[in-house]
Amino acid sequence: MESPKIYSALSAVMAEIGHIGKEKRNQQQGFMYRGIDDVMNALQPALVKHNVSIVPEVLEHTREERTTAKGGNLIYSICRVKFSFYADDGSSVSAIVVGEGMDSGDKATNKAMSVAFKYACFQTFCIPTEEMQDPDAETHEPSKPAPKQQEKAKDGALTAEQIKELKLAAGGDVELLKRAFSQNGYKSSADAPSTALNALLHSIQQELKLPWE
Repeated sequence: MESPKIYSALSAVMAEIGHIGKEKRNQQQGFMYRGIDDVMNALQPALVKHNVSIVPEVLEHTREERTTAKGGNLIYSICRVKFSFYADDGSSVSAIVVGEGMDSGDKATNKAMSVAFKYACFQTFCIPTEEMQDPDAETHEPSKPAPKQQEKAKDGALTAEQIKELKLAAGGDVELLKRAFSQNGYKSSADAPSTALNALLHSIQQELKLPWE
C-alpha cells in the first residue's frame, strides 16, 4: 500500500524553507521576533512547489475586555485553531494550536489567528531562527571553559535604565519581576547580566499575556 503523500510533501517543504531570523522589534518592550509576513514569504513558494495547502478551522474562540494602566480599553482574544496540511492526493495531517491577541480596536482576533498560524508553521516545519553553519567553516583551539561567575562579570550587570525598563514592563508589580528573574535562573536584578534583558522582558510579557504581533 502506497504511503500518504502528505508526509513526503511536508519533508520537501521543510527542506526548501531554511531559517527565518528574528528581524522585527517590539517597540514597547524591545524584544526581537519573527513576523507573520516573514513566515508567509518564506513558506508560500515552497508550499506551491510541493502542492501543499493549509486550511484553518477555529475550534474555540473567547473574547474579553481589559483595561490598560492608563484607563484605556483593550479587547483580549484567544483562538484555538486547527490547521490541516493537505497534499494533492487528498492526504492530510493536522496541528492544533492556541493563539492570543490583544488590541484596542477590532484586530484582537486577527492577531490571535496570526500568532496561531505562525507557531503551527514553526513547529510543523521546525523552522530555525539562524542558518545552520557548516562545521568546516571555522576551527577553534580547545581551551578551559570560563567559570560562570567570570562570564557574568564579562557581560556586565543590568543597568539602571534596563531595570527601569523591566519595572515599567511589569507595571510596578514586584512579585511579577521576582518571578521573571526566577524563571530565567536569577535571584534578583543584581544577579542578572545586561544580556538577559530580552529574556526577562519576554517572561514578563508571557505572564501578562501581551500579543507578539
